[in-house]
Amino acid sequence: MSFQNHNDRREAADAAKKAMLEKFKNKAAPTQVDPAEAQARVKAAQEKEEKRVEAEKRRRERVELEKMERKIAAEAAAKAERERQAREAALEAKRRRAEAEAAEQKRYEDEARRDLAAAAARRRR
Repeated sequence: MSFQNHNDRREAADAAKKAMLEKFKNKAAPTQVDPAEAQARVKAAQEKEEKRVEAEKRRRERVELEKMERKIAAEAAAKAERERQAREAALEAKRRRAEAEAAEQKRYEDEARRDLAAAAARRRR
């Protein structure tokens, strides 16, 4: 029984394959296109291609411009960062100089105080 069902299914599948093959073979040949319509299609395709080429050219120019803008912005940012670092370095050097002068002044004052105290102690003796 199972064997019979298998054969029936195989025959049905073969018949379906044949029918599809015949349908494909009997498919109508492409109809003749009017030469004026073909010319119009060719012209439309050329115009479309020209528009695409122009759009691509504009896109490339825009991308190049954006690339240059990013490069200029990066250079400006780097220059600003270098200037900021230079200002900070100058301020740091100025602060260190002021600290060194304050330390030297304190040392002189401490030395003078010590000398005065030593002189006063000598006078008392």
